[in-house]
Amino acid sequence: MTRFEEVKNLIMSLEGDFDKFYSKENQAAGTRVRKGMQDLKTLAQEIRTEVQNKKNAAE
Repeated sequence: MTRFEEVKNLIMSLEGDFDKFYSKENQAAGTRVRKGMQDLKTLAQEIRTEVQNKKNAAE
């Protein structure tokens, strides 16, 4: 479950930058959002691999 917490924390840490980018059109915040989303993508792939390996080990 710690991986799930990592995902939640990452998303919550981006909330302010999402607001700044979409509401105030702050371009630097958009860059931070893009980087955060890339980090999220990487984390999601790591979790997918971990789950798949665990599933295959159980069989």
